[in-house]
Amino acid sequence: AYIVNLPRVEELQKNQPGIVSYVYSDDGRVLGQFALEKRILVSYDQIPETVKRAILAAEDANFFEHSGIDFRRLLVTVIRDIIYGERKGASTLTMQLSKMRFTSPEKTPSRKIKDFLYAINIEKNYSKEQIFAFYCNQVPLGHGNYGIAAAARAYFGKTLDELTISESALLAGLIQLPARYSPIIHLDRAINRRDWVLSQMREQNFISQEEYEEALAEEVVVQDHSYQQSPAPYFVEWVRQYLDAKYQSDLIWQGGLRIYTTVDYDMQIAAQEALRNGIKDFDKRTRGWAGPVKNIFDEGQNIETYTHPDWAQIFTAGKMIHGVVVEADEDSAEISFGNFRATITPEEIQWTGRKKVSDVLKRGDVAVFTLEEVRRSDDLIRARLDQIPEVQGAVLTIENRTGEIKAMVGGFDFEYSKFNRATQAMRQPGSIFKPFTYVAALEHGFSPFDQVLDAPVEFLDALGRPYAPSNSDGEFRGLITIRQALAGSRNIPTVRLAHAIGPEKIADVARRFGINRDFQPYLSLALGSVEVTLQEMVSAFTAFPNHGVRPEPFFIKRVEDSNGVLLEENRPFVHDEVLSPEIADQMIYMLEGVVQFGTSTRAKELSRPVAGKTGTTNDSTDSWFIGFIPQLTSGVWVGYDEKRSLGRRVFGATLALPIWVDFMKTAVSDLPVEEFELTSQIDSSSVARVLDLPGDSELNDDASPAEEPTPSSPSTAQPSRREREEMIQVEDIVPPERD
Repeated sequence: AYIVNLPRVEELQKNQPGIVSYVYSDDGRVLGQFALEKRILVSYDQIPETVKRAILAAEDANFFEHSGIDFRRLLVTVIRDIIYGERKGASTLTMQLSKMRFTSPEKTPSRKIKDFLYAINIEKNYSKEQIFAFYCNQVPLGHGNYGIAAAARAYFGKTLDELTISESALLAGLIQLPARYSPIIHLDRAINRRDWVLSQMREQNFISQEEYEEALAEEVVVQDHSYQQSPAPYFVEWVRQYLDAKYQSDLIWQGGLRIYTTVDYDMQIAAQEALRNGIKDFDKRTRGWAGPVKNIFDEGQNIETYTHPDWAQIFTAGKMIHGVVVEADEDSAEISFGNFRATITPEEIQWTGRKKVSDVLKRGDVAVFTLEEVRRSDDLIRARLDQIPEVQGAVLTIENRTGEIKAMVGGFDFEYSKFNRATQAMRQPGSIFKPFTYVAALEHGFSPFDQVLDAPVEFLDALGRPYAPSNSDGEFRGLITIRQALAGSRNIPTVRLAHAIGPEKIADVARRFGINRDFQPYLSLALGSVEVTLQEMVSAFTAFPNHGVRPEPFFIKRVEDSNGVLLEENRPFVHDEVLSPEIADQMIYMLEGVVQFGTSTRAKELSRPVAGKTGTTNDSTDSWFIGFIPQLTSGVWVGYDEKRSLGRRVFGATLALPIWVDFMKTAVSDLPVEEFELTSQIDSSSVARVLDLPGDSELNDDASPAEEPTPSSPSTAQPSRREREEMIQVEDIVPPERD
């Protein structure tokens, strides 16, 4: 009856098991993976002899001699079970394969009978080599890894042919009970099991005595290469969403796709670290110690039985984990992380401003700690007290020439919030929107050296309502050049220019730059009253260093299936010219002024040509900085998810810009220092011209709102960088505004 109802064993070959789909950086390093079962398929010939012998010694030394059922071993096992009460298994590799593919783990007589029958049929239909390869690709080895090749990569970061005898024995030892012998969670058990496998290998003469002794003495160095902690979790999720819209789910999660992206691995790491450190420092500076998350005694729980969901994951240095205080006094506190322990001293709580540990932590408190070192050999952790910030942020970097996205961070921590603030969050840009206003002004005929009045003024908006812009510092600078107005992020001169050219012109410019919104014809548009994403703004800024053309941002270069067949390939696409090269050059010159003597002077720390713009919205709800060098454009946004103030004296220059600088110092360390290639001449002939704009009654009572300024004539020579820097020194420089 069992034979009649058994599925055909031919399905073993027809139904290929799921394979991991990997997401790669631009240099071939793994950023993340998609898998229901983490598996890398290998053939029999790809499995080294050392690995084969380790598996045979651990599970079925007579595999190549029996016909699917090892009757001699079975008889001995039954006798020992009856006489000594031992619970030793007698399953062959073939029977284990049957259990993995056709039956179930339940321990019943009927399942055993089915395994016997399957084993016989499998042996009839497949060679020993095929069966062994099937087994090596199917066997579960813990932490979601299936197959010996996936386990080798996950635990050691190696391919099979790179494994030592000791490492091969450790992986073979996992087969019996992967959870019990996990080298990540229970290293001592894993080593004991490895030693037993090595003894079996020596007993079977699979290795020599010398190899046996060397393998026993080899230190086990386990690294978590499971990619559960991707360096780019927001980016990998963005990739998944893209694939999900184009390909079937089974292909993504089980098809073994190879997704090659544009992300620079090292830049991504630098972006993530800079944002996390900047946000954490800001949170601790402004909020201080917010206290423990809770105390378990308040909930009627006890320390001996308490567990936290964080403890089910793999512990690695850098992770933020919840721990419970076991004991605490003035000098130290013992923290439990499940199987692991850590000791907190006054040094690890110094940032709270408290000197005694007991003033910060008490028995039963649950708090967040950052792991600095994980010693699995003795279940000890070195950690420091931390807390989850309330503020969020995002970073995005694009290569100017191609539009390739080189780094992207969508929030403080993907585990706490999956919302991508780099691509999804709609926020007011504030002053980083001003460059579009100045582009419109330059296209209207104004020059960076024309002078505009920074003094109180009032306009009527499109609905006839009075609108009186103000500067964030409440001060007025009088006559300043347009370049100085942008460098100092002066609101009133910006609105004067917007009134002269009309908000519609500014909206047209923004649309050309890729900001497609239903713009309202209000003067406040010039100051960034519309909502945008960080991705849109960074992409728009790439047009300045790219001579007036904007490359379309893209993040996937190509996708291949498991056989290397190309499914899609993406190449750079450049939009039509969004502004003339001459205007682009003038904007670079003006935005360099923002860095040289305006609101972004901290960016000079890069010691290379830099241009950019800070931005702060009303009540300091959003802090922005977008800056570029000839090769890259990068932007940082920081704010709360709910729109509330970051603080009275928090600006783009004090929060977003320092994060940008910290990131860029690392990101550009290997890039050559390049000058901006200006294709046109910078006009400096109209330094003394005072613009007669609407609302300038202080200058000329007869000024006509309809008058259009006459474009300045070009100079005969383009200033060198040294000459431009000298021009900066002789200008009537305004103190930096705190924008």
